[in-house]
Order: sequence, then C-alpha cells, then structure tokens
Amino acid sequence: MILGIGTDLANIERIQGTLDRFGDRFRNRVFTEIEQKRAERMPDPAAVYAKRWAAKEACSKALGTGLRMGIAWKDMAVTNLRTGQPVMHVTGWAKERLDQMTPEGHEAILHVTLTDDHPWAQAFVVIEAVPEVQVPARPPMSRPRRPLA
Repeated sequence: MILGIGTDLANIERIQGTLDRFGDRFRNRVFTEIEQKRAERMPDPAAVYAKRWAAKEACSKALGTGLRMGIAWKDMAVTNLRTGQPVMHVTGWAKERLDQMTPEGHEAILHVTLTDDHPWAQAFVVIEAVPEVQVPARPPMSRPRRPLA
C-alpha cells in the first residue's frame, strides 16, 4: 500500500548561486558527507546537489510533514547503488515519522527517482508499506542422497 507520495522541482542555477554565496556552510547544513563526496566528484556538482535537495523536499512531503515540522535536512539522505540507482535513507525525526506512518506488521520501503535537465532537477519519492515476510525456519541440513545406480 502507498503511504505517501512527494515530488519537488529545484532550479540548478539557484542551487549554484547558493553554493557560490554560502559554500561549505550550505553544504554542511543540508547534505551528508557521502552526498557531498558524490557531488564533488561529478562534472556538474550543482546538478547533483539540486537533485538531492529536491529528493529531501519530496521525501518530507511524502512523510506528510514538510520541512517545518522538525525534520532536519540531514535526516534524509540519498546514496547510490553501484548501478547508479538512487536510494533514500531516513534517520532521526524522519525515521520516527516513517515508523509512525507504517502499519503494524508492515515494512516501509522508500522509492526515489531523480532527474535533471538544466536548469531543472526533479525528484519523486513514494513510500510503500509491504507486509513483513515471515521466513519459515529451515529444516536441519541433511546429507544429500546418492543417486540409485
């Protein structure tokens, strides 16, 4: 079941202007160390930061709170799998809110997608609740049988 959906559109040029004006003060307030390392490795760091900014805004909307109800910027973070697929992580108050939203017996999964086309960066976040899987206990291992000749 879908628990929340959020989207945001960020202007890359506006993020670049903020980076130019506030530099590390902005980076350290909004982005985790991992997010900063990824952005600074890329040819257009402002586009990477803008996508992550949009993802954090979209996540706060999917959580139903926005950023004004206690969620800190760093309570939400985007990393990437080796394939490049983005993954949203929540900690702190954002994790508490996610846990409150998630029905008992379910696990919350955060789906995130990011895109940019200068001067725009966009993110969508969908929060899904799936039933927790009850893994049956494995029977004790037995020796394999020899085939009959």
